[in-house]
Amino acid sequence: MKFYQDEDLFKERLNVSTLMEFILLGFSNVPQLQWVLFVIFLFMYVTILLCNSIIILLAKTDPSLQTPMYYFLSNFSFLEICYVTATIPRMLMDLCTLKGNISVLACATQMYFVLMLGGTECLLLAVMAYDRYVAICQPLQYSLLMKNTVCLQLVAASWISGIPVEIGQTYQIFSLPFCASNRIDHFFCDIPPLLKLACGDTFMNTVAVYVVAVGFVMVPFLLIIVSYIKIICNIMKLSSAKGMAKAFSTCSSHLIVVVLFYGTASITYLQPNHSQSEGMGKILSLFYTILIPALNPIIYTLRNKDIMVALRKLHNNLLTWWGNLK
Repeated sequence: MKFYQDEDLFKERLNVSTLMEFILLGFSNVPQLQWVLFVIFLFMYVTILLCNSIIILLAKTDPSLQTPMYYFLSNFSFLEICYVTATIPRMLMDLCTLKGNISVLACATQMYFVLMLGGTECLLLAVMAYDRYVAICQPLQYSLLMKNTVCLQLVAASWISGIPVEIGQTYQIFSLPFCASNRIDHFFCDIPPLLKLACGDTFMNTVAVYVVAVGFVMVPFLLIIVSYIKIICNIMKLSSAKGMAKAFSTCSSHLIVVVLFYGTASITYLQPNHSQSEGMGKILSLFYTILIPALNPIIYTLRNKDIMVALRKLHNNLLTWWGNLK
């Protein structure tokens, strides 16, 4: 074996060559709250699955919801189910077993799905904003511009566009030598905490993160802003107060979700790594990976009369069905 004059360099290279797994530290700094957090996150996960599944069911079965707006919303609900499933089950297992061991392949797979689904969410939110823009600003052309084939193409583009990009980014991150440690101070595999573990020059990786973040976060966000500026200008021209209220009500739910999701995601991926503490990174990640997906169904149902009416109809149908069984 080659003689190493520098013992630290030897240990560093040894760590690079033998790294087979990472350890997700998660919430190990608060062991007294492990089971409390487990119950809270389990409840939120079940709530997200149940509420989003109900929205998908309503959009598929209720004739009054067979419109592009609810087609996009049902896709968004399915996306939220996939998004939280990429992180919460693993986190629940770690809280339950008090172990955070994760193989390099499993870590890379998790990071890929989190990034791909997060990018899809950004694009789909932009598509939903475009749908509202056409509905309010060009109502006479709505049926032509938002016909079924166009809606399908927009949704497919949102899902597919990020796949090659995030495969490349994930490969780039995991091609780095990790010699500082194998302990990830996070509850899932994400780019910022992984870059902190990498040794060597990570400048190009950081630049790539910013480029992808601009393409999948900032560009869709700017398109959403432009859409809503035009929507607001059009709404202000309406002479009817009732018409203005209806137009605002159809957009307010989407706008709340956009502000919450883009706000936290932008801070996470566009802020320099060295200026973001591990604790703040975890809090921000909890917002856009768990809390906001849990709030989305509530925001869309409570502020949407059509869904509330469809929900009552479903409830009445279930009661009738149950009564017939008896």
